[in-house]
Amino acid sequence: MKKRVLITGFDPFGDDNVNPALEAVKQLDGMVIENIDIVAQEVPTVFHDSIKVMIHTIETYQPDVVICVGQAGGRTQVTPERIAINIDDARIPDNQKNQPIDEPIYEEGPAAYWTTLPVKRMVHQMRKAGVPAAVSNTAGTFVCNHLFYGLMHYIENSASHIRGGFIHIPYIPEQTVENGAPSLNLADIIRGLKIAAVIAANEKEDIRQIGGTTH
Repeated sequence: MKKRVLITGFDPFGDDNVNPALEAVKQLDGMVIENIDIVAQEVPTVFHDSIKVMIHTIETYQPDVVICVGQAGGRTQVTPERIAINIDDARIPDNQKNQPIDEPIYEEGPAAYWTTLPVKRMVHQMRKAGVPAAVSNTAGTFVCNHLFYGLMHYIENSASHIRGGFIHIPYIPEQTVENGAPSLNLADIIRGLKIAAVIAANEKEDIRQIGGTTH
């Protein structure tokens, strides 16, 4: 029996005219990998609206797994996130000029949610395939963390059969021509996300290996 993985990607935001998350998930849309159907959905880089679009898409396609993907400029690796926190603290406005500061995402929600994806197993397999990858312990406080928290809150309260999480990816080279920031080519990002989708769909249990940080 086929499984379905929904992967979301944000539209460009800030000063960027491209978002590697969206570029990657557009190429994954409609793929069948090892009997797993991939469905992709663009989400707006907008507080609250992003969650609404995601929930509508989940209820339309009824996936087994949801992986939200976002850009993290300055990172050098594909980084599955371990935890989402219940706070919006926007360094810059979103695409509708909203800039919440120190506001809970859900007043009644817990301080944080853990991912339900096997993030260390995903990282291990990506590295084996030559894709730079690491577990991340902070999804930030912008719309990426907002959507990640919204996903896990929805799963906790309305769809406990779904497993979900978030992956941050680096810039792609075309974004870094002038600033010299770290980047990763889109083909490697897509390879990493394919691996993550397969592992997330097929493996519920994570592996025990070092993935912590000292800061």
